[in-house]
Amino acid sequence: MSFGQDEPGIPLRRRSRWWWLGPLASALIFCASLVVLYYIVREIEPGELADAFRNASARQIGLALGFTALSYLLLTGYDALALKRLGLSIPYRTTALASFTSYSVSFTLGFPIVTGGTVRYWIYSPKGVRASEVASLTVIAGLTFWLGLGAILCACLFYASDSVAVLARTSPLVVQGVGVAVAIGTLGYLGWISTGERTIRMRGWNLPLPGLGITLGQMFLGAAEVCAAAAVLYVLLPGGHNIAYPTFLAAYVFACLIGIASHAPGGLGVFEATMLIALSRLPYEGVLGALLLFRIAYYLLPFILALALLALNEMARRIRGRER
Repeated sequence: MSFGQDEPGIPLRRRSRWWWLGPLASALIFCASLVVLYYIVREIEPGELADAFRNASARQIGLALGFTALSYLLLTGYDALALKRLGLSIPYRTTALASFTSYSVSFTLGFPIVTGGTVRYWIYSPKGVRASEVASLTVIAGLTFWLGLGAILCACLFYASDSVAVLARTSPLVVQGVGVAVAIGTLGYLGWISTGERTIRMRGWNLPLPGLGITLGQMFLGAAEVCAAAAVLYVLLPGGHNIAYPTFLAAYVFACLIGIASHAPGGLGVFEATMLIALSRLPYEGVLGALLLFRIAYYLLPFILALALLALNEMARRIRGRER
């Protein structure tokens, strides 16, 4: 696979002697994706899968797929806001393709800066986007996720502090203390970027941070996306669990943080273990089945679709290149 030829209307750039690194990284990402996909499918027990589907109603599965689609749709807004901050005008269909495929691949393979950035470059480079701009875009999009995660965590810790304390086996004061710390950090960042243009400089690379208006949009968008992703698992839980959504949301965010800290692709294993501990009052088999379906709905199916879209995009690009 290649990162594509230059398209009409885009100025040609002189190739450096390292131009081959892009196509090589693209091929390695794609091959690694196929290997990971093989091992994921191989580890699924047919009996457990059948039981999970039997215990889940058609309504639950339908809602889970719907919330998955909503979450990935909101994820396209991450790239859209980042492109706006960088002053780049890219058609939404390209933005949607780059966003969906990059997140689907990075969620499964891990190392989002490398995997997600590589897929984005593959999609955006024919539109004239430079590698440094893709790197900035990836970081700004990641910042959107963290701002949304912080906003949701803060709201849940204050709104459902008693219920969260029961799940965490600690006191409400500790929960509220964590909420205060998250709120101070978030408000401090908002105050910092509201005082003027902020740019992070590192070894000759400049990252222009979004202003207050775009940052507030990032927080809202990120919070909505986290809520949609959490709802995928929430609707798959066995009936009669009597867990309020804000309480569950706090447990979900905490499990995500532990999974991210583990550096395991998609928090695989770590996320499940954390959720099983947090939801230990529920039947183990029911929660495990819900987690299995969550992995399939939110990770595996989008991953398969992303690989298919990347292959089709490459085929279409090569056909256009031959026609030119």
